[in-house]
Amino acid sequence: MFDWEQDLIQHQEIHDGIYGRYIDDIFMTTNQTTEEINVKLEEAENKDINIKIQSTISTSVHFLDFTITNENGQLRTSIYHKPTTEPYILPYTSDHPHHIHRNIPYEALLRSARICSNVDDFNSERIRIDMSLLLNKYPSNFISKRFNRFFRLSNAMPVLIELDENVYHHLHHTLLHQPTRREKKLNTMIQNPIEKPLILQPKIWNQELMYPRYIFDTNFTSNFPKQFYKWWKTYYAFPGSPLQTIKVTMVTNTNRTLESFFIQKKPPRDILTKMEGA
Repeated sequence: MFDWEQDLIQHQEIHDGIYGRYIDDIFMTTNQTTEEINVKLEEAENKDINIKIQSTISTSVHFLDFTITNENGQLRTSIYHKPTTEPYILPYTSDHPHHIHRNIPYEALLRSARICSNVDDFNSERIRIDMSLLLNKYPSNFISKRFNRFFRLSNAMPVLIELDENVYHHLHHTLLHQPTRREKKLNTMIQNPIEKPLILQPKIWNQELMYPRYIFDTNFTSNFPKQFYKWWKTYYAFPGSPLQTIKVTMVTNTNRTLESFFIQKKPPRDILTKMEGA
C-alpha cells in the first residue's frame, strides 16, 4: 500500500491538495474537475489488480468518524454518526468504579471539541452526549457537574454559557494540536529510536509507591478504599514507622463481563503443540 500510494501523494503535492490515509480509507481534496480526478484514480487502480477503488466525490464526505464539508474553500469538520448507531454508553448502574463514570462525559466532550470545527456543531454534539447520558441512567446533576468541570478546566465557560465562537475556536485549536499519551511516547522513541525503543526502556521501581489491587463490587467494596487507608495508617504507616513515607494508591479490577465469558479465546501454545504432535 505504501508503494502504491506514492504517485497519488506526489499528484496531490503538485496540485496543492490534501492526502490522508488510515489503513484502506483515503481522503483527498482537489481543485481539479471530477473528470480529471476520476482519470487519476483509474490510473491508480490499474497499478495493482488486488486494489479496488470505490470513490465518493462531493462537497461533503464521511471519513472514518468525521464529516468533512467544503464551505467556499474552507473545510468544516464534525462528528459522523452512522444511522444505525444507538445512544449506548456504559450505564450508570453498571458495576464499575465511579471514576470510570466520571471520565465518560469529560472524554466525550474532549473528543467533540477536537473534531468539531464549528461551535454550533459542537453544541449539537454536546446535547447528543447529554441525552445519551440521561438515557443510560446518569443523574442530571451528575452530568451538569461533569460538563462544568470540562469547560472550567479548559478555560472555556463562555462556550457553555453563550456559545462564544472566539473562545471555542481557541479551545478547538488547542485540543487539536495537543498530543495524546500515545503520541508523546511515539515522539520520544522517534527522537532516539536506538537508545530509547519503548520495549527496551527500563521500568523504574519506585519503592515509595504501592498499588494494591482489589476486585470492585458496588454492593460490598464501595467503601473499601477508605477502610483500607484507615487500616494502613493505624497498623503500618503510624508515626515513626519506616512505612510512613510510602504512598498507597488503590487500583480497582472490574468483574468479568458477559463478553469475556462468551468469547472463545485461542488455546495456549503448549496445547496446540501437543495436538500437532499427536
